[in-house]
Amino acid sequence: MDSAITDERIGSGSSGSSIQEQEKIDIEKSPAVLKVEDVIGDFDDPNIDPDAVLFEDDSPYPEVRSAVANTDDPTMPVSSLRTWVIGLIWAIIIPGMNQFFFFRFPSVTVSAIVAQLISFPVGRLWARLLPNVKIFGVSINPGPFTVKEHVLITIMANVGAQSAYATDIVAVQRVYYDQVYSFAYQWMLVMSTQLIGFSIGGIARRFLVQPPSMIWPANLVTCALFNTLHSQVYAGMGSRGGISRERFFFYAFLGSTCWYFFPGYIFQALSFFNWVCWIAPNNVVVNQLFGYSSGLGMSLITFDWAQIAFIGSPLATPWWAEANIAAGFVFFFWILTPILYYTNTWYSKYMPISSRTSFDRFGQSYDVKRIINDDATINVQKYEAYSPLFLSTTFAMSYGLSFASITATLTHTFLYFRKQIWVQSRRSMSEQPDIHARLMSKYPQVPEWWYAVIFVTMFVFGVVSIEVWNTQFPVWAFVLALIISFVYSIPIGMIQAITNQQIGLNVITELIIGYALPGRPIAMMMFKTWGYITMAQALTFASDFKLGHYMKIPPRPMFWSQVVATVIAGTVQLGVQAWMFTNIKGLCDPHQPDGFICPSTQVFGTASIIWGVIGPARQFSPGQIYYALVFFFIIGIVCPIAGYLVSLKWPNSWIKYINFPVIFSGTGLIPPATAVNYVPWSIVGFIFNYVIRRRHFSWWTKYNYVLSAALDSGVAVSAILIFFILQYPANGSIGANTIQTWWGNTVPFNNADGASAPLINLAPGESFGPRKW
Repeated sequence: MDSAITDERIGSGSSGSSIQEQEKIDIEKSPAVLKVEDVIGDFDDPNIDPDAVLFEDDSPYPEVRSAVANTDDPTMPVSSLRTWVIGLIWAIIIPGMNQFFFFRFPSVTVSAIVAQLISFPVGRLWARLLPNVKIFGVSINPGPFTVKEHVLITIMANVGAQSAYATDIVAVQRVYYDQVYSFAYQWMLVMSTQLIGFSIGGIARRFLVQPPSMIWPANLVTCALFNTLHSQVYAGMGSRGGISRERFFFYAFLGSTCWYFFPGYIFQALSFFNWVCWIAPNNVVVNQLFGYSSGLGMSLITFDWAQIAFIGSPLATPWWAEANIAAGFVFFFWILTPILYYTNTWYSKYMPISSRTSFDRFGQSYDVKRIINDDATINVQKYEAYSPLFLSTTFAMSYGLSFASITATLTHTFLYFRKQIWVQSRRSMSEQPDIHARLMSKYPQVPEWWYAVIFVTMFVFGVVSIEVWNTQFPVWAFVLALIISFVYSIPIGMIQAITNQQIGLNVITELIIGYALPGRPIAMMMFKTWGYITMAQALTFASDFKLGHYMKIPPRPMFWSQVVATVIAGTVQLGVQAWMFTNIKGLCDPHQPDGFICPSTQVFGTASIIWGVIGPARQFSPGQIYYALVFFFIIGIVCPIAGYLVSLKWPNSWIKYINFPVIFSGTGLIPPATAVNYVPWSIVGFIFNYVIRRRHFSWWTKYNYVLSAALDSGVAVSAILIFFILQYPANGSIGANTIQTWWGNTVPFNNADGASAPLINLAPGESFGPRKW
């Protein structure tokens, strides 16, 4: 392909960065006439308009153009002392604080967006107050605080902010199985599960980061916030008048912060706005259909952005993907679920229509302690005397959809993405028809052997942790878990990069290990963690690299910031957890007086018993209650093939927007999510990403992602203020007899919806279900 070498001025537009007019670099530009197929990566991309006018020096995607600058300043400071000091402080504070409150209910999570907001004035103060001197050749103050430093700080704050999945293994071993192993075991386990995915993410960069079609919608909100805070000006913002992005963000952020005090504390009915249930609070059917706590959410609306954005911001997800999720929700949860429930399939009438817990044949929560021996193995006689395990209809449906999504992902990837994967596997990292890839090509890439060293080291850590200590987890199962995560990383990553939806591997890994190694709960937890979290960490790594790709962060500082911050964050979390178990009396006891009841550990431990002790053979094998759900595996294969064949017949119809992996997996967060997190989400997405985007495109281009960032930021800050000012002090007793008990805070829950009422109530001593199990 012929190309022309042209001088183009690279300007950052960042306030405070002074770049001389004559400072230019040569970049390789595309031909004057671009073809859509040169850009979208050899597959039918629903995010692009085939009739759109393409820009030779900008992204073909309006979403990307509106949030990402198409210029770069390679002289801008990135990996400075200021960056590392602020970033590592966040890598200690946020993981430590989140791990502490992770074991408490109610809890609070300090998200990276808080660090992103606070780091901005801190960095500016550093630039203003500290002297411009060098110590051992390192500049203390490299000048004005730059957007690239800000990005790297935020990535360090974010990469280990959430509690490491493997810390739950350590907690469950201690609480449920009385296994207290050394800190060396805990550290190697956490490091291996957190970092081994990074090596897979490094290999996947050429498929998930470099192609312009991999837009990673969630990153666009982050980019828009960075560019707004640093007053970046670029062509993709458009020329619309009105207030500036900075002022718009400030107004929306202030409004979101103040407003969340109402649905989050003062008037919680605005959050769980199940208004139909207020009219008929004791009508079980009405509450099941229109309720939000244990119903199907046909009340439609909420006024709480935390509920709306619980599954991700609807302003960031493309409308066609939201439409797939909405269609899947309507069919499976508004049509199929009521049919199954009211025909008493799986004895469903004796349970709530939607619940995140499991039940016994008496309609009570399943008591796993009644079926296990002292060593946590199953006692078959006790199990047969007690009860099989029952699930609510929505819970069972979520398992079926998870099965379908696993096979649909591989089928869809083969049918739609095989050509792009083949092309990208042969194309070098710099041979991308994209302005951002060409701007990034000037920076040295991360050598492949760096990823190899990470993989080998963490693999050794994993083998040592499972062999030296008694885990009943063989090495072959460890290798199988890594193979599963590796195989699925690119297919799931491509779907997430296009649709903003990640398909989870937690259920399928539980199913596989439950059949392969029945009766080994510790092994089940480890297999699930290495099989699922390795993939999730790989995609986190790829997503952060795409953020760096958009913001023009050199890959090598990006790599080291992620690795170092992950090691520090995991170590801090283990230290905090060890301190809590040593110093907090009754930690993880259901009646712990300060609220440290460990809700996540309870769920994780119960799952280890359900899948590792009872095992899937007693639930999904032929003749068992939920055997029919296994056929969802076949549905997941057939549906993408049928859709593909129809799209070949009518290639330009709306059929091309149907994405079965998204339809099946889009509702994958149910439970713990409920209808309140999906129905209003779909409505808001339709308004902004369909109506406003089509009718007021210039407004959408300038403000949409800024609004999303402002609403997310406001809720994050307000939730922290509410928790530490009104809920944490006095152990939650502030307003216990006043504001906490007034009508606006009780009406959403004083009904059959809030009580999780079943359609049929059992009398004492009555039971339901099969006679033998």
